[in-house]
Amino acid sequence: MDIEQKQAELIDHFVKKASAQVGSAIGAVIVEATSHASLFAFSEKATSHASLFAFSEILAVPTVAELEGTENSVYLEVLRLFAHGTWSDYKSNSGSLPQLLPDQVLKLKQLTVLTLAETNKVLPYDQLMLELDVTNVRELEDFIINECIYAGIVRGKLDQLRRCFEVQFAAGRDLRPGQLGSMIQTLSNWLGTSDNLLISIQEKIKWADTMSELDKKHRKEVEDKVEEVKKSVAVKKLHTVSRPTLTFEGLKRSTLNLVE
Repeated sequence: MDIEQKQAELIDHFVKKASAQVGSAIGAVIVEATSHASLFAFSEKATSHASLFAFSEILAVPTVAELEGTENSVYLEVLRLFAHGTWSDYKSNSGSLPQLLPDQVLKLKQLTVLTLAETNKVLPYDQLMLELDVTNVRELEDFIINECIYAGIVRGKLDQLRRCFEVQFAAGRDLRPGQLGSMIQTLSNWLGTSDNLLISIQEKIKWADTMSELDKKHRKEVEDKVEEVKKSVAVKKLHTVSRPTLTFEGLKRSTLNLVE
Protein backbone atom coordinates (compact mmCIF):
# COMPACT_ATOMS: atom_id res chain seq x y z
CA MET A 1 0.00 0.00 0.00
CA ASP A 2 1.52 3.32 -1.04
CA ILE A 3 1.80 6.37 1.20
CA GLU A 4 -1.05 8.23 -0.54
CA GLN A 5 -3.52 5.40 0.12
CA LYS A 6 -2.41 5.06 3.73
CA GLN A 7 -2.74 8.80 4.14
CA ALA A 8 -6.27 8.80 2.71
CA GLU A 9 -7.36 5.98 5.01
CA LEU A 10 -5.91 7.68 8.09
CA ILE A 11 -7.54 11.01 7.22
CA ASP A 12 -10.90 9.29 6.76
CA HIS A 13 -10.44 7.49 10.07
CA PHE A 14 -9.70 10.62 12.09
CA VAL A 15 -12.34 12.73 10.36
CA LYS A 16 -15.01 10.20 11.26
CA LYS A 17 -13.70 9.93 14.81
CA ALA A 18 -13.55 13.71 15.28
CA SER A 19 -17.06 14.09 13.86
CA ALA A 20 -18.38 11.78 16.56
CA GLN A 21 -16.74 13.68 19.44
CA VAL A 22 -17.55 16.94 21.20
CA GLY A 23 -15.74 19.20 23.63
CA SER A 24 -12.71 17.85 25.43
CA ALA A 25 -13.11 14.43 23.83
CA ILE A 26 -11.93 15.96 20.57
CA GLY A 27 -8.67 16.85 22.28
CA ALA A 28 -7.95 13.16 22.73
CA VAL A 29 -8.61 12.56 19.05
CA ILE A 30 -6.26 15.39 18.07
CA VAL A 31 -3.51 14.12 20.37
CA GLU A 32 -4.03 10.65 18.95
CA ALA A 33 -3.90 11.95 15.39
CA THR A 34 -0.76 13.98 15.93
CA SER A 35 1.08 11.18 17.69
CA HIS A 36 0.88 8.54 14.93
CA ALA A 37 -2.08 6.44 16.17
CA SER A 38 -2.85 3.35 14.08
CA LEU A 39 -6.04 2.43 12.29
CA PHE A 40 -6.82 -0.13 15.00
CA ALA A 41 -7.24 2.51 17.71
CA PHE A 42 -10.85 1.48 18.35
CA SER A 43 -9.97 -2.08 19.34
CA GLU A 44 -6.39 -1.83 20.47
CA LYS A 45 -4.15 0.64 22.24
CA ALA A 46 -2.77 3.35 20.01
CA THR A 47 0.42 2.40 18.24
CA SER A 48 2.89 4.50 16.34
CA HIS A 49 1.90 5.23 12.75
CA ALA A 50 4.04 7.34 10.43
CA SER A 51 1.64 7.95 7.55
CA LEU A 52 -0.56 10.87 8.61
CA PHE A 53 0.86 14.17 7.39
CA ALA A 54 -2.27 16.12 6.38
CA PHE A 55 -4.73 17.70 8.80
CA SER A 56 -6.86 20.20 6.88
CA GLU A 57 -9.72 17.71 6.56
CA ILE A 58 -9.81 17.28 10.34
CA LEU A 59 -9.69 21.05 10.82
CA ALA A 60 -12.72 21.33 8.54
CA VAL A 61 -14.85 19.03 10.72
CA PRO A 62 -17.58 21.24 12.31
CA THR A 63 -17.10 19.84 15.81
CA VAL A 64 -13.39 20.67 15.59
CA ALA A 65 -14.00 24.18 14.29
CA GLU A 66 -16.40 24.76 17.20
CA LEU A 67 -13.46 24.51 19.62
CA GLU A 68 -12.51 28.08 18.63
CA GLY A 69 -12.87 30.38 21.65
CA THR A 70 -13.61 27.56 24.11
CA GLU A 71 -11.54 26.19 26.99
CA ASN A 72 -10.48 23.40 24.63
CA SER A 73 -9.27 25.71 21.87
CA VAL A 74 -5.68 24.74 22.69
CA TYR A 75 -6.32 21.44 20.92
CA LEU A 76 -7.39 23.35 17.85
CA GLU A 77 -4.12 25.31 17.99
CA VAL A 78 -2.16 22.06 18.24
CA LEU A 79 -3.94 20.77 15.16
CA ARG A 80 -3.21 24.00 13.29
CA LEU A 81 0.42 23.70 14.31
CA PHE A 82 0.66 20.27 12.72
CA ALA A 83 -1.28 21.41 9.65
CA HIS A 84 0.82 24.49 8.88
CA GLY A 85 3.58 24.97 11.44
CA THR A 86 7.13 23.85 12.08
CA TRP A 87 9.28 22.85 15.01
CA SER A 88 10.50 26.45 15.29
CA ASP A 89 6.88 27.65 15.47
CA TYR A 90 6.24 25.31 18.36
CA LYS A 91 9.32 26.48 20.25
CA SER A 92 8.22 30.09 19.77
CA ASN A 93 4.76 29.35 21.19
CA SER A 94 5.48 26.49 23.57
CA GLY A 95 4.29 28.54 26.53
CA SER A 96 0.71 28.56 25.24
CA LEU A 97 0.68 25.01 23.89
CA PRO A 98 0.69 21.65 25.69
CA GLN A 99 3.95 19.71 25.88
CA LEU A 100 4.30 17.43 22.89
CA LEU A 101 4.73 13.70 23.14
CA PRO A 102 7.95 12.21 21.65
CA ASP A 103 6.05 10.92 18.62
CA GLN A 104 4.53 14.37 18.09
CA VAL A 105 7.98 15.99 18.24
CA LEU A 106 9.23 13.50 15.63
CA LYS A 107 6.30 14.18 13.33
CA LEU A 108 6.57 17.95 13.64
CA LYS A 109 10.24 17.74 12.70
CA GLN A 110 9.33 15.59 9.69
CA LEU A 111 6.77 18.21 8.68
CA THR A 112 9.43 20.88 9.12
CA VAL A 113 11.59 19.15 6.51
CA LEU A 114 8.61 19.13 4.13
CA THR A 115 8.08 22.85 4.67
CA LEU A 116 11.74 23.60 3.94
CA ALA A 117 11.58 21.46 0.80
CA GLU A 118 8.62 23.48 -0.54
CA THR A 119 10.83 26.43 -1.49
CA ASN A 120 14.33 24.95 -1.78
CA LYS A 121 15.50 21.78 -3.45
CA VAL A 122 18.96 22.03 -1.93
CA LEU A 123 18.83 22.15 1.89
CA PRO A 124 22.13 22.98 3.63
CA TYR A 125 23.03 20.84 6.63
CA ASP A 126 23.52 23.94 8.77
CA GLN A 127 19.96 25.12 8.07
CA LEU A 128 18.49 21.69 8.76
CA MET A 129 20.40 21.28 12.04
CA LEU A 130 19.21 24.71 13.16
CA GLU A 131 15.57 24.10 12.25
CA LEU A 132 15.48 20.58 13.72
CA ASP A 133 17.58 21.17 16.84
CA VAL A 134 20.13 18.59 15.73
CA THR A 135 23.66 18.97 17.06
CA ASN A 136 25.77 16.96 14.61
CA VAL A 137 25.84 15.77 11.01
CA ARG A 138 25.58 12.06 11.87
CA GLU A 139 22.36 12.63 13.82
CA LEU A 140 20.97 14.77 11.00
CA GLU A 141 21.73 12.22 8.28
CA ASP A 142 20.24 9.41 10.39
CA PHE A 143 17.07 11.49 10.82
CA ILE A 144 16.79 12.28 7.09
CA ILE A 145 17.36 8.64 6.11
CA ASN A 146 15.40 6.80 8.80
CA GLU A 147 12.56 9.22 9.54
CA CYS A 148 12.05 10.96 6.19
CA ILE A 149 13.34 8.90 3.27
CA TYR A 150 12.31 5.51 4.68
CA ALA A 151 8.96 7.02 5.67
CA GLY A 152 8.40 7.86 2.00
CA ILE A 153 7.80 11.58 2.53
CA VAL A 154 10.98 12.70 0.74
CA ARG A 155 13.44 11.35 -1.78
CA GLY A 156 16.84 12.80 -2.47
CA LYS A 157 20.59 12.61 -2.07
CA LEU A 158 22.74 13.39 0.94
CA ASP A 159 25.87 15.20 -0.24
CA GLN A 160 28.45 14.98 2.54
CA LEU A 161 31.05 16.86 0.54
CA ARG A 162 28.81 19.89 -0.02
CA ARG A 163 27.01 19.36 3.32
CA CYS A 164 23.52 19.49 1.90
CA PHE A 165 20.44 17.40 1.15
CA GLU A 166 19.38 17.52 -2.51
CA VAL A 167 15.60 17.07 -2.64
CA GLN A 168 14.19 15.13 -5.58
CA PHE A 169 10.67 14.69 -4.18
CA ALA A 170 8.79 15.91 -1.12
CA ALA A 171 5.22 15.20 -0.08
CA GLY A 172 2.96 18.24 0.04
CA ARG A 173 1.62 19.77 3.23
CA ASP A 174 -1.76 21.33 3.95
CA LEU A 175 -2.30 24.72 2.33
CA ARG A 176 -1.72 27.56 4.75
CA PRO A 177 -4.32 30.35 5.06
CA GLY A 178 -3.85 32.72 2.13
CA GLN A 179 -1.68 30.24 0.24
CA LEU A 180 -4.45 29.13 -2.11
CA GLY A 181 -4.40 32.43 -4.01
CA SER A 182 -0.67 32.27 -4.62
CA MET A 183 -0.96 28.62 -5.68
CA ILE A 184 -3.71 29.52 -8.17
CA GLN A 185 -1.48 32.30 -9.50
CA THR A 186 1.45 29.91 -9.80
CA LEU A 187 -0.68 27.40 -11.67
CA SER A 188 -2.04 30.16 -13.92
CA ASN A 189 1.51 31.28 -14.70
CA TRP A 190 2.46 27.69 -15.43
CA LEU A 191 -0.56 27.31 -17.71
CA GLY A 192 0.38 30.52 -19.57
CA THR A 193 3.96 29.33 -19.97
CA SER A 194 2.72 25.95 -21.19
CA ASP A 195 0.43 27.60 -23.75
CA ASN A 196 3.28 29.77 -25.04
CA LEU A 197 5.54 26.73 -25.21
CA LEU A 198 2.87 24.80 -27.11
CA ILE A 199 2.49 27.68 -29.61
CA SER A 200 6.27 27.79 -30.04
CA ILE A 201 6.40 24.02 -30.62
CA GLN A 202 3.57 24.22 -33.15
CA GLU A 203 5.36 27.03 -35.00
CA LYS A 204 8.56 25.00 -35.07
CA ILE A 205 6.64 22.00 -36.39
CA LYS A 206 5.10 24.18 -39.09
CA TRP A 207 8.52 25.58 -39.98
CA ALA A 208 9.97 22.06 -40.09
CA ASP A 209 7.15 20.92 -42.39
CA THR A 210 7.76 23.91 -44.68
CA MET A 211 11.49 23.24 -44.79
CA SER A 212 10.77 19.59 -45.49
CA GLU A 213 8.60 20.50 -48.47
CA LEU A 214 11.23 22.92 -49.77
CA ASP A 215 13.87 20.24 -49.36
CA LYS A 216 11.74 17.75 -51.29
CA LYS A 217 11.18 20.32 -54.06
CA HIS A 218 14.89 21.13 -54.24
CA ARG A 219 15.78 17.45 -54.27
CA LYS A 220 13.31 16.85 -57.12
CA GLU A 221 14.83 19.74 -59.10
CA VAL A 222 18.34 18.35 -58.57
CA GLU A 223 17.22 14.86 -59.60
CA ASP A 224 15.57 16.27 -62.74
CA LYS A 225 18.76 18.16 -63.66
CA VAL A 226 20.82 15.03 -63.06
CA GLU A 227 18.53 13.10 -65.41
CA GLU A 228 18.85 15.83 -68.04
CA VAL A 229 22.64 15.72 -67.78
CA LYS A 230 22.61 11.92 -68.06
CA LYS A 231 20.46 12.08 -71.19
CA SER A 232 22.69 14.78 -72.71
CA VAL A 233 25.83 12.72 -72.04
CA ALA A 234 24.17 9.61 -73.50
CA VAL A 235 23.27 11.47 -76.71
CA LYS A 236 26.83 12.82 -77.11
CA LYS A 237 28.23 9.34 -76.66
CA LEU A 238 25.87 8.01 -79.34
CA HIS A 239 27.01 10.67 -81.85
CA THR A 240 30.62 9.97 -81.10
CA VAL A 241 30.24 6.24 -81.76
CA SER A 242 28.34 6.66 -85.09
CA ARG A 243 30.77 9.26 -86.62
CA PRO A 244 33.47 7.73 -89.02
CA THR A 245 36.89 7.78 -87.57
CA LEU A 246 39.79 8.52 -90.00
CA THR A 247 42.89 6.47 -89.35
CA PHE A 248 46.32 7.21 -90.81
CA GLU A 249 45.83 4.64 -93.59
CA GLY A 250 42.42 5.94 -94.40
CA LEU A 251 43.70 9.50 -94.54
CA LYS A 252 46.53 8.35 -96.90
CA ARG A 253 44.10 6.65 -99.30
CA SER A 254 41.88 9.72 -99.33
CA THR A 255 44.90 11.87 -100.24
CA LEU A 256 45.97 9.51 -103.09
CA ASN A 257 42.48 9.51 -104.51
CA LEU A 258 42.48 13.25 -104.58
CA VAL A 259 45.87 13.27 -106.42
CA GLU A 260 44.67 10.85 -109.07
